Amino acid sequence: MGKNDFLTPKAIANRIKAKGLQKLRWYCQMCQKQCRDENGFKCHCMSESHQRQMQIFGENPHRIVDGYSEEFENSFLDLMRRSHRFSRVAATVVYNEYIHDRHHVHMNSTQWLTLTEFVKYLGRTGKCKVEETPKGWFITYIDRDSETLFKEKMKNKRLRADLVEEEKQEREIQKQIEKAEQFLTTVKNGGESNEVSEPPAKELKLEDGVKIGFALGSKSNVGKDKGESSKSRLVFEEIEEREKKFEKNKENGHVGKSGKSALEELMKEEEKAKERSNRKDYWVCEGVIVKVMSKALASKGYYKQKGVVRKVIDKYVGEVEMLETKHVLRVDQEELETVIPQIGGLVRIVNGAYRGSNARLLKVDTEKFCAMVQIEKGIYDGRVLKAVEYEDICKLAS
Repeated sequence: MGKNDFLTPKAIANRIKAKGLQKLRWYCQMCQKQCRDENGFKCHCMSESHQRQMQIFGENPHRIVDGYSEEFENSFLDLMRRSHRFSRVAATVVYNEYIHDRHHVHMNSTQWLTLTEFVKYLGRTGKCKVEETPKGWFITYIDRDSETLFKEKMKNKRLRADLVEEEKQEREIQKQIEKAEQFLTTVKNGGESNEVSEPPAKELKLEDGVKIGFALGSKSNVGKDKGESSKSRLVFEEIEEREKKFEKNKENGHVGKSGKSALEELMKEEEKAKERSNRKDYWVCEGVIVKVMSKALASKGYYKQKGVVRKVIDKYVGEVEMLETKHVLRVDQEELETVIPQIGGLVRIVNGAYRGSNARLLKVDTEKFCAMVQIEKGIYDGRVLKAVEYEDICKLAS
């Protein structure tokens, strides 16, 4: 067995000594060799292999130093992103974690001579937030990933929409306040006669064609005698009697035209209430076929191409799987368009009173840009919607 073979005590001792981190000044980055002392580093510099590497370095030193600097910076920032993404940490702590890897890019091969210079560089370029304290330099990673920037953009968009809605509500409230002030000024100007113009009475038609009027009371009606209250009591008793009669006629199947109109009015009010509650500013949902209208994607061949929405992110963004290429894109709803199928095809109502229901396309009106659909399944099964806008329905993926 030779003197320095694998299992000799000398070879084992050498491996133990070379196992841990050693002094940076005795490391050769070009040869990726760590020497244990000054004499060993001197012998290495005189070796033929090192001389060849130095000839390569001498041909283009700036390119090699820039390459090591870029690799060192990327590795350092990757460690920050993984371990200290949302925390403020001392630069020395991050550097000590970085040099735990024995084969890391050493700082003596980069353009920065000290860690302080490197930290200042990160602060100047805006890659980290840098603070100098009595305890040393502290850094905070600034997240500039595309996904994070996209989420921040969508968050700002929602905040702007909320601000616009709040301003709209404030304007409405201001209008109501102005109307109230105008009404009060008119009341004060006509206060001498103590007569205030009453709003027009509302009329309720019953099945016999009899009209009963209702008028809102005012301040001038407070001091009237009990005769009027007895009259109003008689009116309400008459209403109750006529309502009972209307219910009996309804049970017997003898409901007049006025009854039908009242029922239609109730249905219209219900439709309006559902429309107000279900009308949203976002419409993208899973399982529908959409058309990509983003001109920024025209160079890659996705403009006016169809795809299926596989996932919805933050209500406004859809992950679209293209039908032809099977590529998955993340597109905002402003750059998507609904798709109308052929007559008889299945659609999903994506906005409006019946949002989320599946329906069958019966007819298309190209002049008014609307369609007639019949709801399938659910509590509204069989109901026909005569005029639904194109933007409120979208073709379902088979």
